[in-house]
Amino acid sequence: MFLKEFCNFAEKRLAMDMKTAFTQAEISEIRALGKDLTKLLSDSLHPEDEGKLLQLLREAMSNNQLERDVFGQNPLLSALQTAKVAVEETGLRRDGVLALILFKINYTDGQVFGPAVDLILKGLLRIGDLNKKSPVVESENFRNLLLSFAEDMRVILIMIAGRVNLMRQIRDTENEDAKQRVSEEAAYLYAPLAHKLGLYKLKSELEDLSLKYLEHDAYYMIKDKLNATKKSRDAYIEQFIQPVQQRLEEAGLKFHMKGRTKSIHSIWQKMKKQKCGFEGIYDLFAIRIILDSPLEKEKMQCWQAFSIVTDMYQPNPKRLRDWLSVPKTNGYESLHITVLGPEKKWVEVQIRTERMDEIAERGLAAHWRYKGVKGDSGIDEWLTNIRTALEAGDDLQMMDQFKMDLYDDEVFVFTPKGDLLKFPKGATILDFAYHIHSRIGSTCVGGKINGKVVAIRQQLHSGDTVEILTQSTQKPRQEWLNIVKTSRAKAKIRLSLKETQQKEGRLAKEMLERKLKNKKLEFSESIMAHTIKKLGFKEASDFYKQLAEEKLDVNYVVEKYAETRDYDLNLNTPTQTRSAEEYNFDVAEDQKRGFSDDELVIGRDLKGIDYTLAKCCHPIFGDDIFGFVTVSGGIKIHRTTCPNARNLRENLGYRIVKARWSGKGSSQYSITLNIVGNDDIGIVNNITSIISKEEKIMMRSINIDSHDGLFDGHLTVMVEDTNRMESLIKKIKTVKGVKSVTRI
Repeated sequence: MFLKEFCNFAEKRLAMDMKTAFTQAEISEIRALGKDLTKLLSDSLHPEDEGKLLQLLREAMSNNQLERDVFGQNPLLSALQTAKVAVEETGLRRDGVLALILFKINYTDGQVFGPAVDLILKGLLRIGDLNKKSPVVESENFRNLLLSFAEDMRVILIMIAGRVNLMRQIRDTENEDAKQRVSEEAAYLYAPLAHKLGLYKLKSELEDLSLKYLEHDAYYMIKDKLNATKKSRDAYIEQFIQPVQQRLEEAGLKFHMKGRTKSIHSIWQKMKKQKCGFEGIYDLFAIRIILDSPLEKEKMQCWQAFSIVTDMYQPNPKRLRDWLSVPKTNGYESLHITVLGPEKKWVEVQIRTERMDEIAERGLAAHWRYKGVKGDSGIDEWLTNIRTALEAGDDLQMMDQFKMDLYDDEVFVFTPKGDLLKFPKGATILDFAYHIHSRIGSTCVGGKINGKVVAIRQQLHSGDTVEILTQSTQKPRQEWLNIVKTSRAKAKIRLSLKETQQKEGRLAKEMLERKLKNKKLEFSESIMAHTIKKLGFKEASDFYKQLAEEKLDVNYVVEKYAETRDYDLNLNTPTQTRSAEEYNFDVAEDQKRGFSDDELVIGRDLKGIDYTLAKCCHPIFGDDIFGFVTVSGGIKIHRTTCPNARNLRENLGYRIVKARWSGKGSSQYSITLNIVGNDDIGIVNNITSIISKEEKIMMRSINIDSHDGLFDGHLTVMVEDTNRMESLIKKIKTVKGVKSVTRI
């Protein structure tokens, strides 16, 4: 017999007055449960299981591992009580029972009984650790997280059976706080899980017991009234059914009928919803007519049965529910009608076929869907398959077929307070921060996952506890759009970037106004608008953006503004006309001998000359270039193809100086490439892979913006000269999906 040797061992220790974790009553109950489980599991237990378990239990007793719970329950006895519930109600077999016992005695290695036992034990331990985080169990997210943590569905079955057993045992406990907590969990967490799995008996027991402990007076009031009316209620159901059954048989219909009384919990919920007393609940029971009908005759025979019932009893037209003509979106099909039966009592009658009843009972239209508890379709399908396996009465070996790892689609993470949030797979610390609040997201500099500091791009995993770290000086950046996964975070980042751009534009405008004031020039919106247009900008925002990013020289803009003002106000003074004889025809000597002595040679040690590379065009070695003398005396080096080159030559040509590069380039220059292509998976990886293989080319940043199936990206790299740049552009163009690559 299962555990017989251990019971003998424990009794001997007890008789010798040695320290033991068991009372004589507990040993006797363990012996009886072992006998029952031996009968139930005889076909699945291994011959060596008894000996291995005896050794582990002896060790656990010697090491004081058999700790009683907060209610004073013995762990082994509790495990066996739970096992009996799980075996009888869910079909649990040897692997689940052994894993349950090991879990209860704080043993963490199930390999001694094989990999299947170890897998179930690991799931129980993992969920045990999860419960230590004090989560908010009332949420659907927590139910789904539990399912995702339990790789083997038997873990969930054990949890449900364990809570049923615990609720049975704590009736007389003095620990009222713990009793209330486990009762609330039974109602919010375990009863919905049991219903999802089709364990309706356990679900009803959990709901009724939780009501009994949480609302004692309401429970016993309803129970007493049901007991007082049971005999008459059963007689009434028989009185109602008998003539209906006779008329249906006379019509030649194949069917069966059943009456069911609502559970105490269900009646109490209805009393609260309808705000009435027990006597105000008319449908304490319902009659269900289930027809054995061929598919092509289903509707006809359902309406035929409906006609027979309503001919016999007066219907309430306001209580007709026709989900036969137009089924519910979840697939539910049935006719519901409330009729006035004998003794002028209202009775609910449900009419459906065997097929419709199977759909309803298997979960496609289970009550938890349309009574406010929602779930995800993937989990629903999985649990429906599990439910089918349970109803088929198999040995749960087919559970392996129904494992579903929710990490493929979503992750569930905790806040420090224990709230549970759901994110898509791949979501990061930054997604979490923006989910909490846009201000938290915008100032996020990193976070802590399970107490360990991580970067903002760290991905989240189910079960993580996440905390956000912020700094007031932090600001959103363009590259953040490539870090976040959720559309909510992307939208908030784009909004912040737009606001930042507008703020920087205002600051740039203020700076320009100060510069104009210093030059004794009065700022005019109309003249500035004309200036902006002459500089080639369609939008003022783009102009101020480039000014803020120093891609436009503010002194150059001031000069253009002055010229525009003079032109608009006719302030230009005509100069005296000079004779053509005063001009000599200049021969471009530099075209004869290559370059003049007045050329600025970039790369030479030019003492006393201050020159910088212009940010508007980013010239690099090999580009055709020229120099522009700024108001401050410094020289800016521009590409001859610079967007500002034409304006500079036409209006400020006297400040232009020739320039060329000296010898071979030895520096690294920054260039930005604009890449447009199809928004395909892996295309960015292919581009960056090409760059990583190039010698002496270093990538500084890449920003991608996807829309309408295309991506538009800016890639900034460091190169030595134009030859390497052109070679890189050619290679990027060979990537599948890339439509164009242009230098900015």
